Amino acid sequence: MSDGQLAQPIARSPIAPAPPVTVLAGWEVSGRRASAITEAAGAADGPGLTITDYTPMAKVQLRAPVSGQAATAVGVRFGRAARDPAGTLVVGSGPGEWLLLAAPGQAPELLSRLASIAAQAPGEHATWVDLTHGRALIRLTGSSAVKVLARICGVDLSDEITPDGAAFRTSVASVATDIIRDDLNGALSYLLHCERSSGDYLFSSLLRAGADYGIEIDGFRLPPAHAPL
Repeated sequence: MSDGQLAQPIARSPIAPAPPVTVLAGWEVSGRRASAITEAAGAADGPGLTITDYTPMAKVQLRAPVSGQAATAVGVRFGRAARDPAGTLVVGSGPGEWLLLAAPGQAPELLSRLASIAAQAPGEHATWVDLTHGRALIRLTGSSAVKVLARICGVDLSDEITPDGAAFRTSVASVATDIIRDDLNGALSYLLHCERSSGDYLFSSLLRAGADYGIEIDGFRLPPAHAPL
């Protein structure tokens, strides 16, 4: 670094990255690769169980009247999650509340998009805020994910009750958590979203709960454009 040149700031998750540590999209992340991951496909291989710190993902929250114009424009109802044409995962996380998840650095674009939606409903009171650095996000993937969560969460996670695309808020290891079932290429997968201050505890709790199932840490990777997060 030349004299007078300032280093670019590095964002850090509340979850300490497993070595080796690298920097990706301005975030300090783990460069570890789990053996349960097939590199060519980028998906869980068979019964392998992996956990990834997804905190670098952009996270934006929208609140608006549950049956208003903004809600109609968002197009995802409470308790469900779906991707829009841009690849953003839109989660109906509460009555009149949505969580938008996208690739790192996309928060300004998400905020701009929500501002445009709100402008089309001038008579409604809507608020939107960037939660990227204030929240933690974890992905748990593999055929044993349900068994792991069953140890620290009381919700029925059967396909009949919580199929792919289900979203709900509950207690996981005594932490208030948004759970989004978001299967990857046919592999069972969950996103867990919580307050930043609880992120490391929740991650550690999932590791302990998954120890008997051979859980492995897999480092964060940038999702391809318009691909599952």
